[in-house]
Amino acid sequence: MSQPGTWDRLRASVRAARRVPRGWWAWTSDYVYVVWRQLRGLLTRPDPAALASGTRTPVVLLPGIYETWFFLEPLARVLHDAGHPVLTVPGLRWNLSDLETSARLVTERLAEAGAGPVVLLAHSKGGLVGKALMSHPGAGDDVVGMVAVNTPFAGSVYATYFPSRPVRALSPRFPAMRALAREVGAHRRIVSVYGIFDPHVPGGSGLAGATNVQLPVMGHFRTVAHPAVQRAVLEHVGRLDRSRAPGPSPETAPHDDDAAT
Repeated sequence: MSQPGTWDRLRASVRAARRVPRGWWAWTSDYVYVVWRQLRGLLTRPDPAALASGTRTPVVLLPGIYETWFFLEPLARVLHDAGHPVLTVPGLRWNLSDLETSARLVTERLAEAGAGPVVLLAHSKGGLVGKALMSHPGAGDDVVGMVAVNTPFAGSVYATYFPSRPVRALSPRFPAMRALAREVGAHRRIVSVYGIFDPHVPGGSGLAGATNVQLPVMGHFRTVAHPAVQRAVLEHVGRLDRSRAPGPSPETAPHDDDAAT
């Protein structure tokens, strides 16, 4: 049987949007938000050093493809206000490199910062970079865990037909994606946060063995600014922070594979 083509995939997304109440609005407003957010970052050029202070476990930002750290700034500010130093990885730039290269850049940044144990906060492809890092023996030892928002852990079928090679590399057919899917050792340290409709990740962001938090929100981009997502991120970063205290390790502590917030 032949594989569905580009238009078949597009029609499937249209049908999905129709099935979800306000699906079309979610789709449209998602793109409006990401354009506004990216333009704001380019025009204002904020300094991430303003978020680097704090006494709790540091949080390292891993943005998605074609995103800079500023895309995660709404979540970063919530965490910084709660006492977490927030660090960026300048070497990622727009996160267009392959997963292994990006994971190496994060490893180098952690060594350079000397921040000790950290929590990763990721959006979309950033979660794949974080998982790749956490799956490397030794390389992810300083990572307490990761909270990932709208990450295509199983890939996105739409990526297969995208003209940009860095995006096509997120297809479930891509060898690196298949190899990463087989790495399950880090899943128990991952919290996957996602909504009920994501126009870019039709298969959803659930991850077997991880803490899955599905929220009544829609979109791929604008959800980072949604209060429900911000509360969930703050809660689960805090849980990972507390897991550093004496007692059961994150690998052996009681765990809920399908948490609801």
